[in-house]
Amino acid sequence: MTTATGRLTFDSLDPATGAVVGTHPIQDAAAVRAAVAEAGAAAVRWAGLGWVERRRRLLDYKAVITRNIAGIVATVHDETGKPEADATLEVVLTITHLDWAARNAHRVLGPRRVSPGMMGANISATLEYRPLGVVGVIGPWNYPVFTPMGSIAYALAAGNAVVFKPSELTPGVGVLLAELFSEAVPEHGVFRTVTGLGETGAALAGDPGVGKIAFTGSTATAKRVMAACAANLTPLVAECGGKDALIVDEGADLPAAADAALWGALSNAGQTCVGVERVYVVDAVYDGFMGELTRRARKVRAGEDYGPITMPAQLDVIRRHIQDAVAGGRAVLGGPESVRAPFVDPVIVEDVPEESVSVREETFGPTLTVKRVADVEEALEKANASAYGLAGTVFSGNARRAVELARRMRGGMTAINSIISFAAVPSLPFGGVGDSGFGRIHGADGLREFSRPKAVSRQRFALPGMNLTSFTRGQKELDRLVRLVTFLHGRRKR
Repeated sequence: MTTATGRLTFDSLDPATGAVVGTHPIQDAAAVRAAVAEAGAAAVRWAGLGWVERRRRLLDYKAVITRNIAGIVATVHDETGKPEADATLEVVLTITHLDWAARNAHRVLGPRRVSPGMMGANISATLEYRPLGVVGVIGPWNYPVFTPMGSIAYALAAGNAVVFKPSELTPGVGVLLAELFSEAVPEHGVFRTVTGLGETGAALAGDPGVGKIAFTGSTATAKRVMAACAANLTPLVAECGGKDALIVDEGADLPAAADAALWGALSNAGQTCVGVERVYVVDAVYDGFMGELTRRARKVRAGEDYGPITMPAQLDVIRRHIQDAVAGGRAVLGGPESVRAPFVDPVIVEDVPEESVSVREETFGPTLTVKRVADVEEALEKANASAYGLAGTVFSGNARRAVELARRMRGGMTAINSIISFAAVPSLPFGGVGDSGFGRIHGADGLREFSRPKAVSRQRFALPGMNLTSFTRGQKELDRLVRLVTFLHGRRKR
């Protein structure tokens, strides 16, 4: 769309009705370049405030977000279609993460002394983490507040400025988050939102003024973002979705496991990167689990308990995966007829072959495949046989075995006897491996992700007869060094 002034715009739509809920500018490379340059100047002032003043301003931002929960929730609902209750949970989790980042940045990133070791007895060694300057955040549409704020809040707390490019499906949320920051911190333009389509995101990723890109989206898009970053050697943290599994062991609380599997699979219409798409159940409890699962699933209604498929093109993927699953397995609930755009009713299919696309590829819809296995070792083997490695879940009545299984699950995060609980703990890092991406947001690791380590060593006094970094060094100094090293390190440990 072109306005009367010749400016290109695009519409944000309610995915449930197709109604226009907002119109936003398509900002081109020049506009992105200007935003990054302005953010770069603001970043210097922001970093110069110091830890205490930044913390105060971020806590003010937290308070403004809290007072505006209703408005944020309404915008999320309008642009994604998700129920307001789910949007409320998303915003509340965001508030807790913003609070943690603001309060813990100094402790995690501030200067601290480190041991120089016996070889450096005359050296004072300190380590601190310095901001990167401008962090570019390219956000998703499925959790348009919680997910990007997992980068934005931690980047700001680390002393950076942020330029945020929200998904073209949820631009209003991104604009609102930046406006609320300006309300809380009017004297510092360190959080800016740029709106547009894929070209706007590409311009942000390829801007040489950006110190790091935080991206959330598909693996295919992440590779394109990486290519744009490569031109300037811009580092990237990428969260690229998953094909997460839930394991049900003997002795598990079956009603709780079924309830968790259902929420993990169907909440937000299955449009959750760390949601559950595969379930592996040991033979001894399979029938009991399936009874609980199907009984609960029959009560869940698309359009009531969860919203529409936000991205229309995803409907074709979901339909193809359902057809593939039903062709190879047995439909317990729903089938291809469950796709009734823009909604998809719950679908559960059992005994789907592991090589099926519905098991191997991310569906991102309200579907679930369930497999009977002989024991938890087989369950773990199948759960880990995926190119993705984001998160996972274990339900077991044996606490020790559950912890061991959780540790061995391939991925960055595992929940035990709960669903997606790691996302609610601000001190835990969030991220994956393999096709699920790399790098971490949240927690101390998330703060360090948006900073660079700075090492400083200071000689406190000279060591007599041990001036090793000088052309005046003689053989005696080297002999003393060898004797010292031999004394410290030459003995075998028993």
